[in-house]
Amino acid sequence: MKVWTWAVSAVAVLAVGGVAGFGVAAQQQRAALVHAPAYELTAPAPALEPASPAPIDATARDAALAELAADPALATFGARISSADTGEVVFDKVSAEPLRPASSTKLLTASAALLELGPADTIATDVVAGAHPGDVVIKAAGDVWLTEEKIDDLAAQIGSANAVYVDVSAWPEETMLPGWNPEDIDGGYVAPLEPLMLNGGRIGATEGDVPRSHTPALDVARALADRLGAETVGFAPAPAGAEKVAGVESPNLTTRLRAMMKDSDNVMAEAIGREIAAHRGTTSPQATLDVLTGHGYDITHVTLSDSSGLSTFNLIPPRLLDQLLLDAARKEPLRPLLATLPVAAGEGTLHDRYADLSGRGWVRAKTGTLDQTSALAGTVTSRVGNVYTFAFMSNGSDITAAREAMDKLASELREY
Repeated sequence: MKVWTWAVSAVAVLAVGGVAGFGVAAQQQRAALVHAPAYELTAPAPALEPASPAPIDATARDAALAELAADPALATFGARISSADTGEVVFDKVSAEPLRPASSTKLLTASAALLELGPADTIATDVVAGAHPGDVVIKAAGDVWLTEEKIDDLAAQIGSANAVYVDVSAWPEETMLPGWNPEDIDGGYVAPLEPLMLNGGRIGATEGDVPRSHTPALDVARALADRLGAETVGFAPAPAGAEKVAGVESPNLTTRLRAMMKDSDNVMAEAIGREIAAHRGTTSPQATLDVLTGHGYDITHVTLSDSSGLSTFNLIPPRLLDQLLLDAARKEPLRPLLATLPVAAGEGTLHDRYADLSGRGWVRAKTGTLDQTSALAGTVTSRVGNVYTFAFMSNGSDITAAREAMDKLASELREY
């Protein structure tokens, strides 16, 4: 037994000694290694760099702008161009004279909304208990951005109902405005102004100029009723003090303005105009003018019959549009306005313009189009870093020819 114990002990000592020897040898080898310096990542270049204004030949610029602004294709033409860097007006052509603005009117509506409501504003749509057990009433509050998913959400909150009614008293004004053509409903440009719509009242689509419903609020009630198994649908006032059984909220104002401006959606513009009016306890579009006046803007010669520019009775001097854009570029309250403007040759109403012009990708602007009416108002950054705001309006002109002339004028600013 003792011999066996000694033998085992000897083997253990040899094993430990062998492991220890290997460890010493390995440590010596590792100590002899030379390590390279730790790898350091190179800081990436910034994706966007602030524009740095550079000196330019102002005389050459002004001459080039004057020549392009004299294009006969522009017919009756008003324009103003300003430097966002200095705040000074660098070009003016009868910009105080009122012209038919078409959808560039939406710049007034969007600006007033940002100033009055703020970019985080949302619209709440509540569903309350109806006058009889099992009935529910949707309290329409102006959300024309409802989606199928929001209807699903309301249905999940409610569970079931015998009847679904909708209260549209939030918008007591006319559903069709002066200067509107009823044919524009089927043409996809507008819907009767009711304070509740699914996808802006579009039929079978979520965007674009597709035919719109003649009964948009009732369509929402029907969609909710289908999900709840309710057989009765109609209009009814919400009972005073009724219990809330469900509710959803619209996207915030910045998101809604972006959707409105990108595709120049008239329904969305009118909804925002009426939201401004409700907030001030007055009527639309007068509320928009009241907000702008209250913030120091000169509305001399401005006539508004609607908030979208679909009306042929609207008149706006180009100088006012340019002033709003200039303030958006230089001051915080209107800053979100700039991000709502479509990008030339990139999206929305400018996606098929500027294909071979230097303004491609650099001009951001709101368009405007009616018969013999074209407008363009926005911003452009020049090759040397100068930032300009501009507002162009052409009346009595061929639409295609006027667009091409205005796109060239905006692109010319890229050179200075």
